[in-house]
Amino acid sequence: MSSIDEVIRLLEAARDHGNSQASVATKKAPKKAVAKPKRKASAYSKKYSKAFKSIAPKHKKKSGGWKAGGYKRAVKQAHAKAKNMR
Repeated sequence: MSSIDEVIRLLEAARDHGNSQASVATKKAPKKAVAKPKRKASAYSKKYSKAFKSIAPKHKKKSGGWKAGGYKRAVKQAHAKAKNMR
C-alpha cells in the first residue's frame, strides 16, 4: 500500500510544482490603471439629449417599452427639434 501512496504523493507534488512554475512564468507585473479623461459633451449632444427626453414618452407604451417603430421616430424627431433649438 505504501507504494501506491508514494506514487500518488509524487504525482500530486509534480502537478503542484508544474502549476507553480507555469503561474510564475505567465504572471506579469500589474499595470497601473490610467483613467482616460472623459470627453466634454458637445452643445449639440446636450440639446439632442434634452429633446429626446421630452419626445420619448410620446413614443412609449404604458408599460415603458417602445411602440412599434417608436424609437426610430423619436430619434428622428429629436434630431429635428435639436437642430432648431438655441
